[in-house]
Amino acid sequence: MPSAPPCHASRLGGCRRGILPRVTATETLADLAHALGADAVGWAPAAVPATAAAEYADWLEAGRHAGMTYLERQLPVRADPTQRLSGALSVLVLGVSHAFEPPPVPTGGVRVGRVARYAWTPDYHDQLQPLLSRLEEEAARLGVRARGYVDHGPVMERLFAASGFLGWRGKSGMLVSTTLGAFVTLAVLLTDLPLQTSSLLHPDRCGRCTRCVAACPTAAIGPDRAIDARRCVSYLTIEHRGPVPLALRPGVGEWLFGCDVCSEVCPWSARVGPLARHLTPRPELAWPDLGTFFGVGERQFERQYAGTAFLRPRRKGMARNALTVLGNTRDPAGWPLLRAGMTDPAWEVRDAAAWALAQWGEWAQVEALRRDPDERVQATAGQLLAGGAPGTATPGAGPP
Repeated sequence: MPSAPPCHASRLGGCRRGILPRVTATETLADLAHALGADAVGWAPAAVPATAAAEYADWLEAGRHAGMTYLERQLPVRADPTQRLSGALSVLVLGVSHAFEPPPVPTGGVRVGRVARYAWTPDYHDQLQPLLSRLEEEAARLGVRARGYVDHGPVMERLFAASGFLGWRGKSGMLVSTTLGAFVTLAVLLTDLPLQTSSLLHPDRCGRCTRCVAACPTAAIGPDRAIDARRCVSYLTIEHRGPVPLALRPGVGEWLFGCDVCSEVCPWSARVGPLARHLTPRPELAWPDLGTFFGVGERQFERQYAGTAFLRPRRKGMARNALTVLGNTRDPAGWPLLRAGMTDPAWEVRDAAAWALAQWGEWAQVEALRRDPDERVQATAGQLLAGGAPGTATPGAGPP
């Protein structure tokens, strides 16, 4: 009778009858993740050091999470992965590149403004979830309990990625990899597999470089490698509800959705070049027609952009962003949208139209918005006319 396969109990804490030795499970799951499209894979202990949890709590205490109050509620869960998966001992971290080559600009429409690269493709949460589901199924076949997340769950992905040697936390606060650069989407699979690994993190390869800090258009990157969301263009154009603070609108520049500045200027991103293979960009998402955000209802907008990241700020958020971009770029093709913004049903959009019109020197139109039905729009128009808004053209300067 053939002998049973060796039991690696000393390393992995025991074997189960009829189940593959757990020493092979880590290799099997990692190999499958690569085969399914992950560009980098690493294992890390499912443990959040007390210092990391305290640092995150301090970040919240300082209010640098802006309006993302859900992060406060999630703190206890983020600090303890076992609240997501009972008995969690390890994490399989997946890195997926979104370092795309720019797709061609579609013809027609008002194609002004820039979109963060991760949003050039349909919502990556939806694209990566089947990959994690397949890994969960394989884990179950191996007798491993597992649960996957694509950065929508309360899990500290960047910490685990550094522990799994995928990269390090750059001075921008983003994960940076020597093989993938800074354009990396992370996903994790919590498991009950024990690991025998060191507690060392990936070495810091930033050196004396501070390009990301210097390039940030709104000075949102702090000296502690953490972002102040209250100033971050990505937050302001995606998560923020209501008008963007007047003082920060010039810093938004051409960014219609998100911001890639800190990742673009990173030398490691330039060194690795385009790498994306699992995700594919779509031209109409990389270069959306700004006109599609005006003169339509929320449901029509949702149908047109179903399955994309543009649903996060909603129709009125995208229209607000479009007007901010047009105010900064003064692109003549956008003039009809400024006029449309003046009568938009959302007061936040009319507020953005007032600012954009001021950048064009169209003071008669700003004066008209001082009689807007909403007092908040009236106040913004009045402040603009008084010349009290930072980055605003001088009254009487005329259109560009």
